[in-house]
Amino acid sequence: MTDILKAIYDSVNTVEVTTVSTIYKLVLSMLLGSCVGLERKRKGQIAGVRTFALISMGAALAMVLSIYVPQEYLGLKNGDPGRIAAQVVTGVGFLGAGAIIQSKGSVRGLTTAAGIWMVATLGMAIGVGLYVISIVATALIIVTLVSIERLEHKIHIGGESRIIRLKIMEVVTDIEAYRTCLRNHNVDLVNVYVEYDYTDPSTRLNLVTLSRETTDFISVFDDLRKIRPTAAISLANQVTI
Repeated sequence: MTDILKAIYDSVNTVEVTTVSTIYKLVLSMLLGSCVGLERKRKGQIAGVRTFALISMGAALAMVLSIYVPQEYLGLKNGDPGRIAAQVVTGVGFLGAGAIIQSKGSVRGLTTAAGIWMVATLGMAIGVGLYVISIVATALIIVTLVSIERLEHKIHIGGESRIIRLKIMEVVTDIEAYRTCLRNHNVDLVNVYVEYDYTDPSTRLNLVTLSRETTDFISVFDDLRKIRPTAAISLANQVTI
């Protein structure tokens, strides 16, 4: 039994590209990529388990091919990993760009794009036989995506830029009451855009704010509408005047 396990271990960890070692690398890259993809899918991202698993396996296979081709046809023992694998870094950039969504001034998907790039390098590491490092790297990726995010929420690091749009049924010349209301909800007022309609009369306010992800905008809106007669309130990511 010991001899069989040793033979399997040697087959998996051999420098030369073999069927056994390649299958092991593909399976391991699929499992580790799926772990990262599972976390992204849990967050509702389009790129999920299958996408991350395929990217990881593709990078691992590209690395194996980089070693196999010169090893088999040129007689180089360790091959030239820089040949085919170098194109993985370039190619995965297009996938990362596809994961980034820009809509009305708001950019989403940067973390997923970074995850795609990291999973690709993870597959390349598996392709050259860095199994332990790959497993540790996967664990660190999960910790970064889950635990550090929870820490950010707990200690309230950073904020999100949001625009509160109000249509007020009178001409507003003093916004200090709105500033105070937002401050009471821990929302910072960054800038103000105003449009007056003297025939109505009415005022359109675009309040550019910086708020926490957990901000209860329903309560904010309820307090804002009590300041002056308000016809409409909405939340946006881009100022529209």
